[in-house]
Amino acid sequence: MQLTIEKAAVLKEVPMEVKSFGKIFTDYMFVMDYTEGEGWHDAKITPYSAVPFDPAACVLHYGQGIFEGLKAYKNSDGTIRLFRPRANFERLNRSAKRVCMPEVDVDFVMKALIELIKLEARWVPSAPDTSLYIRPFMVASEAYLGVRAAQQYKFFIILSPSGPYYAKGLEPVDIIVEDYYVRAVRGGLGEAKTLANYAASLQAGEEAKLKGYSQVLWLDGVEKKYIEEVGTMNIMFKIDGKVITPPLTGTILPGITRDSVIQMLKHMNIPVEEYRLSIDEVVKSYEAGKLEEIFGTGTAAVISPVGKLVYQDKEMTIDHYAEDSVSMRLYKELTGIQTGKIADPFGWVTIVE
Repeated sequence: MQLTIEKAAVLKEVPMEVKSFGKIFTDYMFVMDYTEGEGWHDAKITPYSAVPFDPAACVLHYGQGIFEGLKAYKNSDGTIRLFRPRANFERLNRSAKRVCMPEVDVDFVMKALIELIKLEARWVPSAPDTSLYIRPFMVASEAYLGVRAAQQYKFFIILSPSGPYYAKGLEPVDIIVEDYYVRAVRGGLGEAKTLANYAASLQAGEEAKLKGYSQVLWLDGVEKKYIEEVGTMNIMFKIDGKVITPPLTGTILPGITRDSVIQMLKHMNIPVEEYRLSIDEVVKSYEAGKLEEIFGTGTAAVISPVGKLVYQDKEMTIDHYAEDSVSMRLYKELTGIQTGKIADPFGWVTIVE
């Protein structure tokens, strides 16, 4: 399949400073189409624009859509770096399988992404805590109201220069444990990055914000007892010197930052375990003075320390985030690799050349 490029007649003005997340979009986007029996076709980089959809498009009625999120960084010498992009496209394909959508050719979309980033190089910010957020996504575009897997799809990549995901940056956030709503159960969509997963989380998230919390911490959907993940992040607990995170049992997203952090912890000789941790164990460890740190991991926020965790009538305050804390060390190490400030011993970075 050939990749064509349609140049824009007029280019937008790049903002001098970027503080928001996901509100500004660049000059171009990548798009290609899929038709059953033909496969993927008409791959092109085209000026960013609105996309017309038939009112009967399957995605609008049955939510057959998936997406990814990754980042490009610009270091001090102007080099643009992508962090584990292949892993994102491989996860996109796993999500596609789960909701009966066609897989993409990872090598081809990697090539398309690099060409898109090269074309948009001026949009990659270089100020501290900034990046070019990359959003690949796929939707069912066939006009059909019967309930079945669609036969036509569109795949896009759009770009957005972004500042910190949380307005206060690395300042610890307050989260509340959700013990009424559930997000996913085994056999459901929890491990796939689908539209429905995020729609299912909105009600609890809005109620949490009204109470003054940044996010909710989800419990398992059956017993409402075991820790799962936060609304936009995987979650980790440092208890008595060991970092514990929920295992991948099909109900939580297999986060790429999560995987990176687990590898980094092992590299740093810090004990780490994937363990089915109950909320009661967390409370007990806090009461015993053994709950040392809680932090989220995700593409958008990278590392997000938790300053307060609230479960029913129990308020747990965590303030152990000195420069030598595990979460701060992870943040500096991971962002250092991403931006080229320190060496990449894992081979995670792809240089855009």
